[in-house]
Amino acid sequence: MKKIAISFFTLIFATSAALADTNPFMGEHNHQIALNVGAGVNSGFIVPPPTQFVPFVFLHFQYSQPTTFFKIPARQSINIGQTLGFGTGYGWDWTDFTIPMIFLSEDIAIAHGKNWYFSTGVGVGLQAQQNERLGAKLLFQFKLAGGYRINDKWGIELFVQHFSNANTAPENNSYAFYGTGFTYSF
Repeated sequence: MKKIAISFFTLIFATSAALADTNPFMGEHNHQIALNVGAGVNSGFIVPPPTQFVPFVFLHFQYSQPTTFFKIPARQSINIGQTLGFGTGYGWDWTDFTIPMIFLSEDIAIAHGKNWYFSTGVGVGLQAQQNERLGAKLLFQFKLAGGYRINDKWGIELFVQHFSNANTAPENNSYAFYGTGFTYSF
């Protein structure tokens, strides 16, 4: 089983590198903006999947440029976001976590075709204030996404996004969001 998994991931990376004549995130364009909206879930972890949504959302604006990561198509981004809490649930007052944040990220296309892609991404940034859920201003981000380029300029993504402080503080209950994003490349 382990050999099959290694072979599968090697094939995905080899295929991605071989098809890398254009960047799957933005085609022939050199700039992209995106508006992403995510709904908070009851666990900060992605695996196992959370079971219930909480009164917590994440809005963020993203500016990206194409790049590569060891010859694999990628995009580097600056992100400005805002978490918004609406009441209580699961032992938390989510209004306490209405906090702006800024972070840098890189998404890597681990598999793609002409108009679609699956990607993973990481990022690092800051939230405006620490709180009892994330006991530090420092944030680390992990993202899984699937995207489809509707035409040369417009695209849509579905994503799962996780934020934590990577245990740099005693409190690390993290945030997790399921969401969608709309991209415009130019």
